[in-house]
Amino acid sequence: MGSTAFAVFLPLALALVMFGLGLTLTVDDFARVLRYPAAAAIALVCQMVVLPAVCLGLILLFRVEGALAVGMMLLAAAPGGPSANLFSHIAGGHVALNITLTAVNSVLAVFTMPLVVALSYTVFLDGDGSIGLRPDKFAQVFAIVLVPVALGMWVHRRFTDWALRMRGAVKVLSIVVLALVVTAAVAKNFETLTEHLGELAALCLVFAVLSLTVGYFAPRLFGVDDDQAVASAMEIGIHNGAIAIAVAVSVLHNDTMAVPGAVYGVLMNIPAAAAAYLLARRRKPERATATV
Repeated sequence: MGSTAFAVFLPLALALVMFGLGLTLTVDDFARVLRYPAAAAIALVCQMVVLPAVCLGLILLFRVEGALAVGMMLLAAAPGGPSANLFSHIAGGHVALNITLTAVNSVLAVFTMPLVVALSYTVFLDGDGSIGLRPDKFAQVFAIVLVPVALGMWVHRRFTDWALRMRGAVKVLSIVVLALVVTAAVAKNFETLTEHLGELAALCLVFAVLSLTVGYFAPRLFGVDDDQAVASAMEIGIHNGAIAIAVAVSVLHNDTMAVPGAVYGVLMNIPAAAAAYLLARRRKPERATATV
């Protein structure tokens, strides 16, 4: 896929994914934070503070440098991906809480992603950190992330029956589009990918495992119910690689920064599926005991 075609396709693909997310959301999904304050607060702190710190430590451990390091930090700051709800459902998680966390994270990402990029530029590129804090960068991230979501929410409210009928199809289409985005990013940056595949694959796998682990055990340490902790694990452990790729290419105009998102988009399914299987299997005896 040529550079021009990719540059046009990518924002449109992400807009479709975020529009699909908006079709599943209502204002009540944001208000649900008040019903589960502990679970939501812990998950959001993990997402915005703990995971970037974990990612930074792994970058230093694996000695990843330059634009690839910035790309990893961008991925760490990205909100949960659409497949988080699916994995949470398989694992017996609180899917409604997943929807709420995705909604809130998507809003917060408009502010946290430029901030993380600014700090990452300063640390890894010795460049002007203000690149991530310029108003035009905020505006571009806002347009990429929130405008399609808001449009989807408006359609849901105005044409509720149609939106409800389309939810399943749009969710499947979103996952297909995400796969296409990741595939296109891999193809476009194949040389960079092959040069750094070993370190990036290991880094992304370890980061995915640690994200899932933190997402589950941090809420449990504070007494959050198990199904809510499962939802937190999937939301925090499954990042939206497409947003990271889109911001790298469309906002920061740096294809290399998109490579970590592409690698993660492929590999994160392995630990996510394993975690969903183990959590679902562990919860079966608990449910059987509860019904006796």
